[in-house]
Amino acid sequence: MTNPLEPPVRQRGRASLDFLLHFGRGTQGLRGEVEKDIARVVPDPEKLPQDIDQRSQQIEQRLMASPLWRTQALIGEWNARNHGLIAREAFEEVREDLDPVIERYQSQGATTLEPAPEGTEPPAYFEGVNFHRTAGGWEDHEMQGYIHGEIVHRKLVNAFFPGGIFKQRRAVAAMAPRTDYTRILDMGASTGHFTQALQETYPEAEITGVDLSLRVLEHAQRIGNAHGWAWKLHQRPAEDTGFADASFDLVASYILLHEIPADVIRRVFAEAFRVLEPGGDMIMSDVTRYADMDKLSVWRADSNARLGGEPYWRESASLDLAEVARAAGFVDVSAQGIYPHVVKGHKPK
Repeated sequence: MTNPLEPPVRQRGRASLDFLLHFGRGTQGLRGEVEKDIARVVPDPEKLPQDIDQRSQQIEQRLMASPLWRTQALIGEWNARNHGLIAREAFEEVREDLDPVIERYQSQGATTLEPAPEGTEPPAYFEGVNFHRTAGGWEDHEMQGYIHGEIVHRKLVNAFFPGGIFKQRRAVAAMAPRTDYTRILDMGASTGHFTQALQETYPEAEITGVDLSLRVLEHAQRIGNAHGWAWKLHQRPAEDTGFADASFDLVASYILLHEIPADVIRRVFAEAFRVLEPGGDMIMSDVTRYADMDKLSVWRADSNARLGGEPYWRESASLDLAEVARAAGFVDVSAQGIYPHVVKGHKPK
């Protein structure tokens, strides 16, 4: 499917983005050598401490003698700090050309967006967090939704995933038990990439999406309008959507849960159960569970989460999401997959 919102990146922006891509690919050899140093300082991972913080301290103290590991850490920090800013610069370079396109799809079409009532305070876990190390957070730049969705995701992140991240979203959407849903809620709709996967998988369904960030929802609205869809988007928390009981026959989310604390995750599952009609289905996907990883892999994931600006990753990855689903009332619960880890459940009739 063509993308009417494709950014017409100019020479400087293209060169900067290409540098990021090639810089990442060019350090693969370095990462291989670092793994050799890790194997040398951690010959028996099973002897590492159970406590994750103690484990991290022990491994990283041992690795301080490795110039290769220190170099990799510096490169990772530089990329984390700068990738969003470079994407923003690439956008600003073509903003004049993009403004009419953005305005068209923001104001014309059947997809609606309901902002939170004026004066509404965001949840404490969301306020002041620069998720993904995005400078200033999602609301810092008025076009952050476009920058993140069309430049960071499509031109950078997607290039590092075999088969593409959008193929992965479509695969998760298709894992729901039925093929005939009519009223679907996307929890944590963000810039609409999973919402689009749901729409393409269930073309007759009415799609509703919620997210805390108005900036990302604005871009989801553009995507919906650009493709002629009639999504209903709301700036609301997934754990307290405000929708009536039994409003949907499918509730889904894609890689939302690691962005919220464990107690909120439990509330999200309870809310999904409440707004589902009896006989409805739930499908939630998220990052790899720590229980499915060895101690060294947990350290890698936890360190990358800290580097990447993911303050709730550990809380989420440490949960047994299948048990959380059962506690919320779901039956026929299943959990499968490493990344994404997919949990499905059914609300009894």
